[in-house]
Amino acid sequence: MTQTTGLDYWLKRFTDSDLPALASVVNDLQQLAADDDTSVKQLADVLLHDAALTSHVLKVANSIYYNPMQESIRTISRAIVLLGFANVRSICLSTSLVDALLQQRPHQQLLELLARAFHAAVQARNIASYLMARDQEEVFIAALLYHLGELAFWSCAGEAADRLVTLQSAPGADADACVRQVLGVSFAQLSQGLAKAWNLGENVVLAHAGGTRKEPQVQAIVLGVQISDQSLTGWDHPAMEKHLQEFAQLAGITAQEALEQVLQSAEEAVRVVATFGDERLAGLIPATDPEQIARQQQQRKACLLQPDLTVLQSCLQDMGMLANKQVGVDVLLQTLLRGLHQGAGLERVMVAVLAEGQSCFRVRQAVGEGFAHKLLDWRLPVDNPAQRHLFSYVLRDREVLWMGVPATSSLLDLVTQPMLQYLEKGMFFIAPVMAGSRPVGVLYADSRLSGRALLNEQFVAFKRFVQLVNRALDKMTAR
Repeated sequence: MTQTTGLDYWLKRFTDSDLPALASVVNDLQQLAADDDTSVKQLADVLLHDAALTSHVLKVANSIYYNPMQESIRTISRAIVLLGFANVRSICLSTSLVDALLQQRPHQQLLELLARAFHAAVQARNIASYLMARDQEEVFIAALLYHLGELAFWSCAGEAADRLVTLQSAPGADADACVRQVLGVSFAQLSQGLAKAWNLGENVVLAHAGGTRKEPQVQAIVLGVQISDQSLTGWDHPAMEKHLQEFAQLAGITAQEALEQVLQSAEEAVRVVATFGDERLAGLIPATDPEQIARQQQQRKACLLQPDLTVLQSCLQDMGMLANKQVGVDVLLQTLLRGLHQGAGLERVMVAVLAEGQSCFRVRQAVGEGFAHKLLDWRLPVDNPAQRHLFSYVLRDREVLWMGVPATSSLLDLVTQPMLQYLEKGMFFIAPVMAGSRPVGVLYADSRLSGRALLNEQFVAFKRFVQLVNRALDKMTAR
């Protein structure tokens, strides 16, 4: 029986089958860096073996970021003269990494990890500039390749990657245990193994092992990776403050100066990844603007939201029982929203009811990161012949709709600007909320935070909850 797990299996697969070109380029460039007698011609020869790589390297070398004076660079030799050997080698490795890993349809995990890798590389290089007079590009490369094993897995593992996503999305799943179950090895061990097999150099190996952490290059690499990882939880997180204090102490600067440098590095990382040709990565590096920071944190949390059948079934049962109990409407609506949000995995859900003498719709309850706050003052007048809209249409015609699919395209004109201002463009579910024959309001749900497409299973659950809430409201009204 062929082995499909374990360190040796994955090392051989990535090196010989999935990423042989990347392994070869990385190995060749690392050998050139280790040779003090390396010439411009030797580096040019390595690149010229691959016409596509040469073209991409020259494109990056001519970018505003690397060549702000816009001096024309048409050959690798010219690039080395103008930008320096270390810069061109760094560009080549970065370009090879992006091209090799993103050649297939990438998992979201790969895009997020690759963005973190570039962010870490820029942070590490800029930290190194405080600690050492040279070799900052060596630090950049080492930080960029720090998570190489995990990057390779999400790029090439196919069904194994899909299986890991499924395992890790289960409620209460231990992410590291799931990795070991699927791979037979941890991501850290896989990255260490590739570092040695691909000759990534002493800096990468020492950074993984921790070393004594007295070497300035290792300190810069590890701190750059930590800052990149921690930035996903916010720049003001207590753990980030600890990293900033460490940076300040190493560099001999104040904590405020360390923070300013780290934020500048994050902004620089956005420009770097854009230079390498994939705009998706730029949007995954934590922003430094307060409003953008809040928005990105919402998006990341939303990406983690997965349907939970246990919660779904529990809320469906509770909805049936609440109809026969003496409870308030708000308790019923809380159960409804919990079932759709945590149970069905819908990122934003709200109930808008007729208010002010049934002259407008106002939000009664909403769930989803920042959704309730956003809709705090929202008011949508009931439509009139001059300004018809979907909320009134749904309540009048008593239809449960999945907007954004071909079957409902004829109703898109009813999604008006006052609706889009608060709800934004994209797929959504909408249904009438009734108490017997009396109109109460509408139920709305979407997955706008992450931009994921809605699923048929979610629509089935949505319709079931609509039936239950309308039945419950009818019984409450009768009492």
